[in-house]
Amino acid sequence: MTNAALTPAEARAKFRAGLRVPTSGFCAGWAQANLISLPRDHAYDFLLFAQRNPQACPVLDVTEPGETSASIFSGDLRTDLPAYRVYRDGELVDECADVTGVWRDDLVSFLVGCSFTFETALLDAGVPVRHIEAGTNVPMYRTNRECRPAGRLSGSLVVSMRPVPAELVPLAVRVTARYPAVHGAPVHVGSPGLLGLEDLDHPDFGDAVEIRPGELPVFWACGVTPQAAVMRSRPPFAIGHAPGHMAITDARDHDYLS
Repeated sequence: MTNAALTPAEARAKFRAGLRVPTSGFCAGWAQANLISLPRDHAYDFLLFAQRNPQACPVLDVTEPGETSASIFSGDLRTDLPAYRVYRDGELVDECADVTGVWRDDLVSFLVGCSFTFETALLDAGVPVRHIEAGTNVPMYRTNRECRPAGRLSGSLVVSMRPVPAELVPLAVRVTARYPAVHGAPVHVGSPGLLGLEDLDHPDFGDAVEIRPGELPVFWACGVTPQAAVMRSRPPFAIGHAPGHMAITDARDHDYLS
């Protein structure tokens, strides 16, 4: 069975058993989500940060403190993603396949929309998705665009990039604009220097991909933005997904089609 044909429950079982790979291309037709878990006394700050920066942080679900599943994720948030990142005082202290041992009863988990959700729609429309072709992770970059701060949280916008043939860029914009809950339309096309990006061959997260003649780099807001805010703002503790290693939810991608 191909990764695209797996159900969310089947994919989560594979991750729980130790499969550690980026989830782009998994479970066609099912929505994927970013994870950020913060102590309860920082949760309101993040909720406000997300409300002020909705394209980068479109919240799909929020748990009660200590809960390990969510209404759109019936698995275990501690074990059923392929890889996690653990932060203490804003510093990355571990990247691991299971966070059960560091889980806290005061953690509030946010599931934030992920652009992997609209990749099936791009492919169906005839727009290539290079990192799926290459079997690699999507490239992600910190930009020079500041998010609106909220309480103790501030940070810069993180974007994902997909090369698109120039003549297909308007189509890619139209397709993804119909998915505002999973980042929606691109935030920038071409001219990476205007985002403060000098070298697309060295992404801050994920893997570089080839940009072929006649293609333009197209940038979408990315759900790694919350982790960039954690790294700058330095809350005492946080757990996130390893970039590109997402929570595969029980929601269908068309649930977020507008």
